[in-house]
Amino acid sequence: MNKRNVYLASPFFNDKEIVFIEQVEHILESNPTFNVFSPRKLETPDFTPQTPEWAQHIFEADITHLDTADIVVAIIQDNYDDTGTSFEIGYAFATKKPVILVYNSANTQNLMLTQSCHAVVDGVEGLKAYDFDTMPRSTYSGKYF
Repeated sequence: MNKRNVYLASPFFNDKEIVFIEQVEHILESNPTFNVFSPRKLETPDFTPQTPEWAQHIFEADITHLDTADIVVAIIQDNYDDTGTSFEIGYAFATKKPVILVYNSANTQNLMLTQSCHAVVDGVEGLKAYDFDTMPRSTYSGKYF
């Protein structure tokens, strides 16, 4: 069985975001057909944080993993759009990768993000229920901005 590469795009800058991404990581990593890359777990011991070299290394590693991904799972926290996650969604869309957007509230969502995704699911429960074998399309049905 060939495993599919999954890229997990998400902000992880505060405790709320980290708790949510950890739940999503667990769901994805529990799927035996997936190899999951979560940028949150990228180790950079050879680089000093916040330097241009460190930034370039992270950028190149993320692009490499996006290029080799079969599926991108992206998390949107509330109606806040993390610019890095937005870039990753746009890059995946431009390179014809299916994006499964996971949002964690019924708040208004960015139409550019929801419209560029293959499927939109509501929270952890929506992700658990999503059938990655058949990859059905689904759309966001709330309000947009």
